[in-house]
Amino acid sequence: MIQVQTRMVVADNTGAKTVQVIKIPGASKPHYAHIGQVVKVVVKEASSDATVKKAAMALAVIVRTKKGVKRDNGMKIAFSDNACVIVKADKTPVGTRVFGPIAREVKNCGFAKIASLATEVI
Repeated sequence: MIQVQTRMVVADNTGAKTVQVIKIPGASKPHYAHIGQVVKVVVKEASSDATVKKAAMALAVIVRTKKGVKRDNGMKIAFSDNACVIVKADKTPVGTRVFGPIAREVKNCGFAKIASLATEVI
């Protein structure tokens, strides 16, 4: 479960390293976001030659959470970190590569391009 002011690792090659959630659009109380949901973030750390600069606001899709997700078959998938992928307004990724595994629920939420760029879909 991701809430406002949660810091996450960026799992793509945009140059941003860490981001902080500033808004969860469409969330009812309690204000939590889960895997496959789009959140508004601000870049906290970025490399010097980054596509997305430090202090820039962007949209991001959550691809991994420590809390994990429970599937219909009873299996629970949890990851070792909270991670996201920065996307454009039309839900296409800004970067050209996605690092690390992502959950299958990301593809089911309509982000097939992110799933195809990922190294592993669990």
